[in-house]
Order: sequence, then structure tokens, then C-alpha cells
Amino acid sequence: MSDAARENTSRNTHNVVAGLLFAEQGVKRVLDLPCGEGAFTRRLVERGIEAHAGDCARQGTIPGASFEVCDMNGPLPFEKGFFDAVVCIDGIEHIERPFDFMRECHRIVRPGGLLLLSTPNISALRSRWRWFLTGFHNKCKRPLNEGSPSPLNHISMVSFPELRYRLHAGGFHIRSVAANRTKLISWIYAPAVPLAWLVTAGVLRREEKDAEQRGRNREILRQMFSKAVLFGETLIVEAERANRCRPGRQELL
Repeated sequence: MSDAARENTSRNTHNVVAGLLFAEQGVKRVLDLPCGEGAFTRRLVERGIEAHAGDCARQGTIPGASFEVCDMNGPLPFEKGFFDAVVCIDGIEHIERPFDFMRECHRIVRPGGLLLLSTPNISALRSRWRWFLTGFHNKCKRPLNEGSPSPLNHISMVSFPELRYRLHAGGFHIRSVAANRTKLISWIYAPAVPLAWLVTAGVLRREEKDAEQRGRNREILRQMFSKAVLFGETLIVEAERANRCRPGRQELL
């Protein structure tokens, strides 16, 4: 982490995440994981927040912040309910055990605390079109190098409905969905929105028989057809920790 720490993500992602986080009252202790070179950690320190940084390896230091080596696939080295918020910028698409990570975040965040995370938006119409033509999503445009596995690889790209499931099954509830920006080229796909909505709404209504889940599906449909999900480059989700994980979901020990 240097004086010129890079924001190793898409443009404006840190700004949007910071805006969501700093708008909250009572956020005094925050974990930045993975912290990379510490660009977002520095923002926390400058804001007067007790900043904790975590990553698989230290890349330097940020004065005023603590650092812990963290494996996002396993138990995190923090006490239960220790943080007011966890910030995970472009981290979940790199890990092998995303469900376990969600449960660990639930454990280390206090009730009512926040998990803010970003990930490449493969639910955007532009990314769906690339998948249709090539079998690869935007931000993951070619096969991964299986001969040289790396923690930098996007091994767990996730759609919005899948991300919502992981969060809600892990004891969080989505409060807001945003995006870092909408590139001009993304608006080319806007004419496809009415047809996509009609087909998606019809399938959800036809395939789901459970009345309670149908209610959830209406909310999911609204979220899926928000500007952020349809056209955003990077998806940014703000989720609140519930009092407990859903039945059958055990936190790591």
C-alpha cells in the first residue's frame, strides 16, 4: 500500500461504495476485504473510521489502519459482531467458497450492520449478449488459464439473482442496488428491455407455484430490471445483516 495506492477496479466503483457507506449513521469500524493496495482503506482512515484491512498478502501499509492476512475461503480472524460494516470490492468473483464467505461476513458484522460488495455485472444486457454470441461474459472474455491457477482469476462470476440468493441465504437482506457507471455503448441494448421483461416475467409466473416465493420473485424482477442491473458495468450491492442466518446455514467456527 503506497501513497499512490491504485483503485484496482472499474472507474467510479470506490466513489459509489464510499457514498453508500458514509451515508450510514453509526459506522465506526469497517473491514476492507480484499484491500489490495489499500486505496479504499485510506478513504476510511481519512474519514476517521477505525479501518481494518485484509487480503491474502500484505502489499504495504496505510498509517492509521490495521492489517490481517485473510483467506476469503475460510474462517476470518475476527470476533463475532466485531464490525459495523464489511466492504468487499471486486472480491467475491475470485473465491472458491462464496457461500462460506457470506456466512463469515454475517458472523463478523453486528446485527443491523452492512455488507457492501461489488462484482462485474454479468446480468447487464451487454454482457448477456456477449454470452449469447461467445459463451463468455463481459469482464471474463476468454477461457481461464487452467495451467496456471491464480487468485486473480474470475472463477465465481455471479448473476444478480444468484448473488441475491447467496446474500439472503447467508443472513443478509439487500437494501439497495447500484452500479459504478453506465457506458454509452450499453444503451444500444435498451430496445431489448420490453421483450426481456415480458419473457422473464412470464417465465417466473409460470414456473413458480409457491405463493410466498412468487412475492419474492416480483421484487427480484423489479431489481433485475433496474437501470443498475440492466446497464451498469459493475454491480454494487448494499445488504443489511439480519439477526441470524436462515435455518440450515451454519456459520464457520
